Amino acid sequence: TTNGYIVTNNHVIDNASKISVRLKNGTSYDATLIGTDAKTDLAIIKIEADNLQAAVLGDSDRLQVGELAVAIGNPLGELGGTVTSGIISALDREIVLDGESMNLLQTSAAINPGNSGGGLFDKNGDLVGVVVAKSSGENVEGLGFAIPINDAKDVINQLMSKGYVEGRGITLGVSLVNIDNDQMAAYYRVNKYGVYIVDIISGSNAERAGLKAGDCILTVNGTSIKTANDLKDLLATL
Repeated sequence: TTNGYIVTNNHVIDNASKISVRLKNGTSYDATLIGTDAKTDLAIIKIEADNLQAAVLGDSDRLQVGELAVAIGNPLGELGGTVTSGIISALDREIVLDGESMNLLQTSAAINPGNSGGGLFDKNGDLVGVVVAKSSGENVEGLGFAIPINDAKDVINQLMSKGYVEGRGITLGVSLVNIDNDQMAAYYRVNKYGVYIVDIISGSNAERAGLKAGDCILTVNGTSIKTANDLKDLLATL
């Protein structure tokens, strides 16, 4: 949006202790995590800025195989604003990413590590997908995937308005970090390994429950928590 809401992939910011956004003009902002949805691999972050140029959301249901597709992203994490073009290769590819089955757009536009969270645009410059992955294997080319924007719209709206998506089990509204070695423990100034809360979303279940940044989560309903994924899996069943 023009006032600083930004959509990206959940896996891009998952377990981050700090999120920064750098605009094309070089200005950098600290970002606040608004909400995440692991099932669709989407997340919303927010920067305190106004009069930004917002993408125009298109209609991914109207796409046709062979239509022009343009990806804009940050390949390799250092080539921001890179534009690549190709075609829409398929409209409904079932791909499993991080254990979640997703129906994605397939494109021949060059996609590389670092493109995740970037936009896939149609011939009119409208946003029709959120780039999520390149096919497995660094040497495989011409197989990039994006979340159709029509699938993402409801998730984006719910994350912006509530901070979570309904029907996903209990959502705490926290950013977590796995501390599993002495170096990380020293960096975060804690004396034992575990799953720690780095940040809490304002108005979230975690805040209402009295949890605070720096807390270590030990158990859920008597089940020991070893990693952040353990916690997410348990919350999804509640």
